[in-house]
Amino acid sequence: VDLPIISAPMAFAAEADLASAVTAASAFGFMGAGFTPSAQLKSYFQVVRQKLGIAQGQPVPIGIGFISWILAMTESSDDPRIEAVLEEKPVAIWFAFGSDLGKYVAQVRAFDGKRDHKTIIFVMVNSVEDALRAANEWKVDVIVAQGVFHFEYILFRVIDIAPSGIEAGGHGGSEAPPLLSLLAAVKHAVPHGPLVVAAGGVSTGSQIAALLTMGADGVVLGTRFLFTEECIYPSEKKEACLKADLSLTSTIRTLAFDDVGRTNGWPPKHDGRAINNQIMRDVEAGLDLDERRKLFDESAASGDTSRLIVWAGAGVGLTNSITSAAVSRVLFLLIVEPT
Repeated sequence: VDLPIISAPMAFAAEADLASAVTAASAFGFMGAGFTPSAQLKSYFQVVRQKLGIAQGQPVPIGIGFISWILAMTESSDDPRIEAVLEEKPVAIWFAFGSDLGKYVAQVRAFDGKRDHKTIIFVMVNSVEDALRAANEWKVDVIVAQGVFHFEYILFRVIDIAPSGIEAGGHGGSEAPPLLSLLAAVKHAVPHGPLVVAAGGVSTGSQIAALLTMGADGVVLGTRFLFTEECIYPSEKKEACLKADLSLTSTIRTLAFDDVGRTNGWPPKHDGRAINNQIMRDVEAGLDLDERRKLFDESAASGDTSRLIVWAGAGVGLTNSITSAAVSRVLFLLIVEPT
C-alpha cells in the first residue's frame, strides 16, 4: 500500500470490483459483507484474485467488513461466514457496530493460530472507551476512529473547524464526537497501541492531509467512491448522488430508511445517513410504519425512484461526475489536487 487511503466496506455498494480497483491503484480496498451468503462472498474473492493476478492459496490484498448485528444472526445459522471468508486469506477483516466485537476478534485469532497467514483486524469505534477496549482487551491491529468531520477551506488552509452532526454516509454512532477530537484523544489514549485510521465524512484531499498531519495512520473514505463505475450502486442511485447538493437537507441521519428497508437491527445510539427523499416525506406526513413500508414496496416494484435508499455522506454534493478506469482518477484528484 503506497497511499494512506482506505475505501470503506460499504454494504450494497462495495464488492469485488471496487475493492480490487482501489488496491490496484496503490491504496487499500474493502468490500462489505452485508447479508451476502458465504458462497457468494467466496466467489468475490475469486474475482479479486483474477483481477489482481493473485494465485490460489496466496493472501488476497483486500479487506472485508462485517456488521456485528448481522453476524449475530449468520454465525449461529446454517451458513456461518467468518471462517468461510478467512479460508480465502483476506489481508484484513473489519468489525463494526457492537459492544461484543471481541468474540469475533478471538474467532479470527483462533483460526489464524492454525496456519501461517495472520489477518489484520480492524475495529471501528466511536469513543475513547471503545478504543481502549479494542486495543487492550481485544488486541486489534487497527482502530478505525469514526467521528464528525467538518472543514471549510480557503487556499488549502483550515479557517474553521466545527461539529455539524455525524457527516459520514451509511451508519455510525449517533453521539460520536468530532473526528478531530476523537482522533487526538484516541492517539493520546493508545500512543503505543494499534494503528489508528480516521473515518467520517471525509471527501477531499485537504481533509485527508489535515487528518494525516494530526497523526492518523490512514484515512477511510466511503461516499467519494460511490462516484465510480466500480461501485455497484445501480444507475438510478448514482444519479441521485449526482443530483445531491451540499445543503443541510440534502442528506439526513435517521432510522427511517432502515425501518422501511427492513434492516433495522442497529444497536442503541446508532443511525444512518442517506439522501433525503420521499421516504422522509412519508414520515413527516405522519404515516405509520406499515403504511410507509407499503409505499416503499410499491415504489420499488413500479420503478419509482422517489423512495430509493441511497446511503451517502454529507459531502455527496462535492462530486459531480462518475469516474471511470479503476478509480485511479479518484485517487489522483485526492492526492495531487487536494481541494
